Amino acid sequence: MAERVGLTPAAADLLRRLVSLHGPVMFHQSGGCCDGSAPMCYPAGEFRTGASDVHLGDLSVDGIDDVPVWMSGPQFEYWKHTHLTIDVVPGRGSGFSLEAPEGVRFLIRSRLFSDEESAELNGPATR
Repeated sequence: MAERVGLTPAAADLLRRLVSLHGPVMFHQSGGCCDGSAPMCYPAGEFRTGASDVHLGDLSVDGIDDVPVWMSGPQFEYWKHTHLTIDVVPGRGSGFSLEAPEGVRFLIRSRLFSDEESAELNGPATR
């Protein structure tokens, strides 16, 4: 089954650490510039999603509750043809995202969906 979002083992490890400190978490990917274009990790319920936000899926991480991933609707229009992988790299993230004090930041890696994945998620292409 095709999925819109996944994560690397390093990101899963960081999520387990963050959940041990903060409780259940969620991600939101906005369409803003700078840190607003990075996936932001919040305590679950701290970021209010709206009617235009798109639920990309839930990340399954051993040892913690599933982690919902949301994206702003306008940003989704740009990314709907890609699989997104949440990764973590050294460096300073946003002060609003939970990983900021850890000296690392989450980022998105993307690849285009295959034709089969795209048809499964978005319906068959029409010409």
